[in-house]
Amino acid sequence: MNPALLLFTISFLMFALSLNLVYRALTDPTTGRVLERLGEGQPQLLEKAQGVAWLDRAFLQAGLGRPSERLGLWLSLWAAAVIVAGLIGGWLFLLALLVLPPVLLKLFVSWRYHRRVRRMVEQLPLLLDHCVRSLKAGRTLADAVLTAIEASSDPLKSSISRVSRNVQMGVSLPEAVNDFAELYERDEFRMFALGLKVNHRYGGNASELLENLIVLIREREQGARKLRAMTGETRMTALVLGSLPVFVVGFFMVTNPSYMLKMWQDGGGQQMLLTAMAMQIIGSVALWRMVRSV
Repeated sequence: MNPALLLFTISFLMFALSLNLVYRALTDPTTGRVLERLGEGQPQLLEKAQGVAWLDRAFLQAGLGRPSERLGLWLSLWAAAVIVAGLIGGWLFLLALLVLPPVLLKLFVSWRYHRRVRRMVEQLPLLLDHCVRSLKAGRTLADAVLTAIEASSDPLKSSISRVSRNVQMGVSLPEAVNDFAELYERDEFRMFALGLKVNHRYGGNASELLENLIVLIREREQGARKLRAMTGETRMTALVLGSLPVFVVGFFMVTNPSYMLKMWQDGGGQQMLLTAMAMQIIGSVALWRMVRSV
């Protein structure tokens, strides 16, 4: 690798980082940041995610904070890694570092989001039960919900605390809960928000409504567990079929690495390996979609 080219690459990246810092300092003054933090709790149900807002939304759903505050730094480091990999390992390493980090990040954020939301749904009946007991003790519906939020545990407490912040800023309780439900996109949260909205508009027995909602959520959870148990064989079969070619290639690389390397060095063998990789990816995606539809 040419040392002058490497030095030029590092200098260019440092120059890009300095421009990014200057741009952020000019376009994001202290007063702007304060106003943004004061207004970030307000529900905005009708606005669609624009720019990098979808990235912030995905990270907030996963409980990872807002990545847009340091997006320029992470993109610069990623670009530096891609350039260095291309200079050292050629186009194959460049393509790998160009594709794998976004895919792995997407998979990690999606896995963390689903695990976190599943735990929140499991905790929701306890929160609703606390609301029912507070209502029967003579509290209002808003006080019962806010008290239950304070008494809940993580991850539900850290997520639904945005409802308390919105209410303190003057947003009505049904709108605040609806904002929370639309952020995490789960039917259980939407039913909770709909129940509060109906009770707020038309009145009625709030404790009976929440008790029925508790029963409904627990029945849905029980049905989902039964479905996972009934489809366990199908999901395990898909996992074995998807991972078998990967294990076979790994076995060849451990026992006879020259076999795979000679195939890669040959033109026809390289085409066969690339075709097999593409077919493996397509087959894994097809199996994943089939399992999701069960």
